Amino acid sequence: MDIENNPGNVLIAESAQIAALVDYQSGTVVSRTIIGRNEGSVTLFAFDRGQGLSEHTAPFDALAYIIDGEADITIGGRSIRMGEGEAVIMPANRPHALEAVERFKMMLVMIKGS
Repeated sequence: MDIENNPGNVLIAESAQIAALVDYQSGTVVSRTIIGRNEGSVTLFAFDRGQGLSEHTAPFDALAYIIDGEADITIGGRSIRMGEGEAVIMPANRPHALEAVERFKMMLVMIKGS
């Protein structure tokens, strides 16, 4: 792994508790990129209750994994209530949105295809 693509050298040849790598902040969404490359990224998010991301699209497939808490994720108009340990794929170019039912942490893995 290229250390320059990993701010703070998190997880390079070391284990860590994923949930501890991003902290909640009142009234906001916090993110931390763990891997950022041209081919894809891994980003951790912490959403305070009631916070979210409005409907948008992305040109790449993404896997959302709920680390803790509870979220509503809407994909193509279909709402999915998700909790700790659950994951969903958000297909490329399909509208999606997220909202924190309770505060939640999520790992987003984005794969950039050609």
